[in-house]
Amino acid sequence: MIVTLTPNPSLDRTIELAAPLARGEVQRAVTATGHPGGKGVNIVRALSAAGTTALALLPGDPGDAVVLALAAEHIPHHALPIGVPLRSNVAITEPDGTTTKVNEPGPALTPDQAQALLELCVAESDGASWLVLAGSLPPGAPDDFHARVIRAVRARHGAHSPKIAVDSSGAPLAASLAAGPDLLKPNAEELAELTGISDGPSLEADPAKAAAAAQTLVGPGPDGGVGAVLATLGAKGAVLVTAEGSWFASGPKIIAKSTVGAGDSALAGYLLGTLAGAPATRCLQQAVAHGAAAASLPGTRVPVLNETHPDAVTVTALAVRLGELT
Repeated sequence: MIVTLTPNPSLDRTIELAAPLARGEVQRAVTATGHPGGKGVNIVRALSAAGTTALALLPGDPGDAVVLALAAEHIPHHALPIGVPLRSNVAITEPDGTTTKVNEPGPALTPDQAQALLELCVAESDGASWLVLAGSLPPGAPDDFHARVIRAVRARHGAHSPKIAVDSSGAPLAASLAAGPDLLKPNAEELAELTGISDGPSLEADPAKAAAAAQTLVGPGPDGGVGAVLATLGAKGAVLVTAEGSWFASGPKIIAKSTVGAGDSALAGYLLGTLAGAPATRCLQQAVAHGAAAASLPGTRVPVLNETHPDAVTVTALAVRLGELT
């Protein structure tokens, strides 16, 4: 069982264009689709498509469009009523796979609602293998919300606590370090911001440098530390850094149709590998295979297992040299 928490879910609309986006012009869409979204919701969609039991936790009233869409798509979920509508996001995809996103901020949570969401997470994570804290925080939630959830879950469940992954950005991601999550899943831009090392495009282009940056987060440190970092590098692939080593995975070659949810599918693939007891390198292969398969599908479709090809993913061990970082 894998549980995800999405504090700021959304109804995600994806608009597919037949030509490159022309700013200031009128264009007709080829297709337009809508799905319940948010990182944790996307991860549960991907896990469910792979036949794995998962549960999405989120705020939302029973009649909210997001919650109704979850029910319509048979996505296991538990929503906490908050009395206000959830947000809508729009993604515009071009023929070459370029995706432009416009995300609303989402409704504000009161302190009582944020606490209730934390308590729901603690209760539902009992017996889970993984808990994934995913996505942005809504207005009103403190920057250290993910860290508070981690501490509360471990205080309640002790040695029986699930492993905890964080897939967020900015201040909430940085604040989570102090609570020592088992896994972080940043992209290159988030990794650069978190570590202060180089910039997103440079890390995406140089897997060895990305791995070295991730290595500064692994293990105990002045601001806490994490057990592992899975850093996705766009079309380049991904790196995985643990206390045992660092690896880069690339491929398979695809024709990108939409990158919406590709990073979420990559994390789902990694989690599937851990549930199967696979070694770190195989978990990394499944992560990249899942992310690539998602990017090759239109809109917000998530891949089923036979659409992923982990054996086509090449894994290379990396020698991390911290002294060369700039």
